[in-house]
Amino acid sequence: MKEKKLRNKNDRSSSERADLLIGRNPVIEALRSGRAMERILVQDGSGGSIGKILSLAKKRGISVQRTDKTHLDQIAGGGAHQGVAAFVSAHEYATLDDILNLAKKRNEKPFVVALDGVKDPHNLGAIMRTAECAGAHGVIIPRHRAAGLTETVAKASAGAVEYLLCARVANMARAIEELKAKGLWAYACDMNGDLYSKTDMSGPAVIVIGEEGRGISRLVREKCDFTLSIPMLGRINSLNASNAAAILMYEIRRQRDKSYE
Repeated sequence: MKEKKLRNKNDRSSSERADLLIGRNPVIEALRSGRAMERILVQDGSGGSIGKILSLAKKRGISVQRTDKTHLDQIAGGGAHQGVAAFVSAHEYATLDDILNLAKKRNEKPFVVALDGVKDPHNLGAIMRTAECAGAHGVIIPRHRAAGLTETVAKASAGAVEYLLCARVANMARAIEELKAKGLWAYACDMNGDLYSKTDMSGPAVIVIGEEGRGISRLVREKCDFTLSIPMLGRINSLNASNAAAILMYEIRRQRDKSYE
């Protein structure tokens, strides 16, 4: 768990949010119950039971961010925040095994989408919407430095978070290794790779999409079996994460459907 001091441009008042808890006791009880959380905001200089909150958050690996009273007053919308606010997940997370078991239950080859550090919640929501429509069995996201299942993501997904499994992992490279050990082929979407439409992706597959701007991390890319590229013929030399993911997901769908013709 890392403590940070910052303001998030997506923070709004509690009257506008369905995913915000304020006050020490509600946050403590949510932590004890195991409720999925994205991050916790703690006021600078707070003491007392805040120490218990920090300890519980550390045990569960939940990010803690330091901020000032003015910021907390703003997002609490006049509520008694007592120096703490927690952003809870809009939906419960699954595990890698849950995703693979769903593929087995459907008698289908696993089809997984791994997102290596996608931070924009609208991109995550759009990717989940497409993944659900394309028949993917689940999405994998990192626990830290990435968008989680917030209210914004739920809205951007047009309800897909209710139907598509999403696993949150501590180490994406290790998760890719685990999936490969269970028979999946890993395909990284990156520049200077093989043309995506000329690559066989009809088998058990996990496609890996990188962070907006920076792309896939070196370590995660090295764990992948193939690197795929999407031709850029215009003056703009990249697509955003949700566009790139959609192209690859529907190429997998096309190849799988073709195999049943």
